[in-house]
Amino acid sequence: MAARLFVRRRDGRIEVRLNDAARLLAREAFGHVLAAESDPEHDWHASLNGPIDPSHDVDDPLATLSRQHEVTSNVELAVATLHEEFLNDAEAWAWLCTLQIALRATITTKGLMTTQRLDDADEVTREYIKTLQAFLFALADVM
Repeated sequence: MAARLFVRRRDGRIEVRLNDAARLLAREAFGHVLAAESDPEHDWHASLNGPIDPSHDVDDPLATLSRQHEVTSNVELAVATLHEEFLNDAEAWAWLCTLQIALRATITTKGLMTTQRLDDADEVTREYIKTLQAFLFALADVM
């Protein structure tokens, strides 16, 4: 049985059982999301700032602003709690949202929208994506 990456404790906190290499990968993902928020030249910027569902809010600047504020708040909280041993629900939610954004941005910017394209990607990219997915599923499982 594989070791659990996140464990819900009886006191309600979520224990983070990531080793140093896993936390380094999370830090990289969080860092890219944080950088892309403010740097229009960052590869992920367009992916982060495009509408989630263009049919709903493409012309609504308040919806766009609200989404950008939420992304910024979540990534800042995720970065601030990166080295914590335990997360509360709000912190875990920030991690979950930020990891999801990092996964989506990676897939989008690398054009890996199909299984075949993912299979054809270099090994480092495939492992990065699989690791982000593992983090997401493990964290969602305890929330």
